[in-house]
Amino acid sequence: MNLEVRDVVKNFGGLQALNHVSLSIDKPEIVGLIGPNGAGKTTLTNIIDGVYKPTEGEVWLNNERVDKMPPYQIARRGLGRTFQVTRAFRRMTVMENMLVPALALHPGANRREVEQKAYEVLEFLTVEHLANELGRGLSGGQQKLLELGRLLMLDPQFIILDEPFAGVHPKLQEAIYSYINKAHSDGKAIILISHDMDSIFTLSERLVVLHFGAVIADGDPAKVKDDSAVIEAYLGKDEEEDEDA
Repeated sequence: MNLEVRDVVKNFGGLQALNHVSLSIDKPEIVGLIGPNGAGKTTLTNIIDGVYKPTEGEVWLNNERVDKMPPYQIARRGLGRTFQVTRAFRRMTVMENMLVPALALHPGANRREVEQKAYEVLEFLTVEHLANELGRGLSGGQQKLLELGRLLMLDPQFIILDEPFAGVHPKLQEAIYSYINKAHSDGKAIILISHDMDSIFTLSERLVVLHFGAVIADGDPAKVKDDSAVIEAYLGKDEEEDEDA
C-alpha cells in the first residue's frame, strides 16, 4: 500500500492554501493531521480524494497517479473519506444509505448478502435500531456513524476522517473509537483530522502538522508535541516584555 502527495500547491485566486506539501503513507498506520484553523487540512484531503485538483504537484495511490481523476474513480481504487459536514441521503433510510456505496461499487452483488453485511456493520456501530429511519431524522453524531458505516461497506484501503468527533455525544464517540481501532487492526491506513487533541494523541501513531499551508512537523506525536515550531503555530510567539514594566 502506498499513498504519496508530491510537492502539492493549491491556489484559490491570489490565496495559496497549500505550499509545496509532501506526504507519504506506506503502511497501515493512524496519521493525525492537525493545524490551526485555516492551515489547509481540509484542502489537502480534498486534493487527495479528487474533489480539488492541485495547482502544482501530484498525488499517487498504489503507484498510480490519481490527481487528475474524479473522486468516484479514486474511491474505486481504495480511498474513502468522511466529511466535516455529514452528507447522508436525507430522504433515504439508513439501510438504503448503506446499500448505495456497496451496490455502486459492485452492481451485480447479491442484494440480500449486501443487506446482511450492512446490518452487521450497523450493529457494530451500535445503530442497527435505526436501520429504517430516514437520514434526515438522525442526530449529527448518528449521521457521522452512518458515514463510517458507508465507508466500511466500501472497504477502502486508505481512510480519511475529517473531524469525526465534532459535536458527537461521548457514548457515540466510543463507537467511533471502536471503528478506528477495528479499521487499523484490519490493515487500513487512516488520516485523522481532529481538533480534539485528546483523541489525536490517544489514537495517532504519527502526527503531521500544517501551518499556513505547509508541513512544519511530521513524526512521533510525543516529539511533535514538543516541537518549537508547532508550539509557536498554536500559541504564537512570546510577547516581548513591556518596556515600561
